[in-house]
Amino acid sequence: MRFGLRGVKLAVDKGHAWKPAMKLAAGALLTQGVAGCESNSRKKPMQRAILALLSCVLLAPAGLRAATPDVTVPIHQFIDGFNSGDTKSAYAAYATGDITIVDEFAPHRWTGPHAAQAWAAAYDRHSQATGVSDPSVKYGAPTRTEIEGGVAYVIVPTTYVYKEHGKPMTEEGEMTFVLDLQAGAWKISAWTWSGIKPHPAR
Repeated sequence: MRFGLRGVKLAVDKGHAWKPAMKLAAGALLTQGVAGCESNSRKKPMQRAILALLSCVLLAPAGLRAATPDVTVPIHQFIDGFNSGDTKSAYAAYATGDITIVDEFAPHRWTGPHAAQAWAAAYDRHSQATGVSDPSVKYGAPTRTEIEGGVAYVIVPTTYVYKEHGKPMTEEGEMTFVLDLQAGAWKISAWTWSGIKPHPAR
């Protein structure tokens, strides 16, 4: 038993990450501590308790990851809603509270609890003024995903295709999202569009 606990201290002191250190101790307990447990009935309760604790520590992170919902769900919901014209579904992908949106057309930045609706209205005005029709955003798998607790940062490659006065246009770029975990589901709290200059579709 003392060997296993000392293994944790030695591994941590030598700069190992906590999980490999715990695995080292668990291995020592399984190979040496269990035999001692069987030979000495007075140590069984304590040894079993420590084995159970180590198992919980080692398995908990994987369990938490498995229980975390897919961070791309609201991203796909928003873009798919935009493509199909389903504004109700698109708006439902947003978090409650203040939202921030940055896009390529004026006024370029929208903030507040109704930022999504304000952005949509500005997009409609921009489209009418520039002769934009048949808009659609194609997207791929995220190129970067960072999750820490109840917040996430996701970059998605995109291609914006549309017609400008009937002429097919294309704009390659990416969308960067910030998401909050609200009521057990990821929701969009901010996003920005970054793209190259639009060009005629090839």
